[in-house]
Amino acid sequence: MANNTAIHRLDLGYFVRPASETGGPQPRVEPVLAYLVRRDEGLILFDTGIGAADPGTEAHYRPRRRGLESALAVAGVSLSDVSLVVNCHLHFDHCGGNRLLGGTPILVQEVELAAARRGGYTIDELVDFPDATYEEISGEAEVWPGVWIIPTPGHTDGHQSLVVRQSDGTVVLAGQAHDFASHFAADHLARRAELEGLEQPLPAYRPWLERLADFDPRRVLFAHDCAVWEPSRAADGFSC
Repeated sequence: MANNTAIHRLDLGYFVRPASETGGPQPRVEPVLAYLVRRDEGLILFDTGIGAADPGTEAHYRPRRRGLESALAVAGVSLSDVSLVVNCHLHFDHCGGNRLLGGTPILVQEVELAAARRGGYTIDELVDFPDATYEEISGEAEVWPGVWIIPTPGHTDGHQSLVVRQSDGTVVLAGQAHDFASHFAADHLARRAELEGLEQPLPAYRPWLERLADFDPRRVLFAHDCAVWEPSRAADGFSC
């Protein structure tokens, strides 16, 4: 099943995270990335870009959008070719193009959709729109053979990642489970140190890393970082 799988990264623009949210003295410009998974069964679109927001949100993040249709066209497909949408979560910079895909199943964690519908969480119009077709998931699910949704809570309680088997190894589309590849690497190494019995104190790491490790990922890709995490293969068999 993995032999006919390909993953394309889609550049859907960027926004400016203000200094108040970066933990440092300066703002930071962050990309907004989505991913197109090609399979024999069809096409999965992981995230859909930056949606229109209220004036306050627009002023706060100053987004610059690249149209979803244009980005898909570069990959040689159109909106009508998309079989499934998977949103890592429903903040406005991840689900903004969903409304262009009315009638297409949108796979989302049940707890995430409930939070989005309570209000004050995201842009309401991006969640419920004409012909919105949600398939709610509670926990882990194998979408197609070799393609899994794995809950990765943290950024939001309902955050989820997509795990895809390929002929050259497994790819994790991690969304905003970590903001940066370096943050994922730090958690991965913290887990390794604990498994090797290194004395405390050690930094805590996300517990769902244990589940992702079961898939022995070759690459991990992110929503707001163009860098890709890959394991290094040491002579002793350990990786970082």
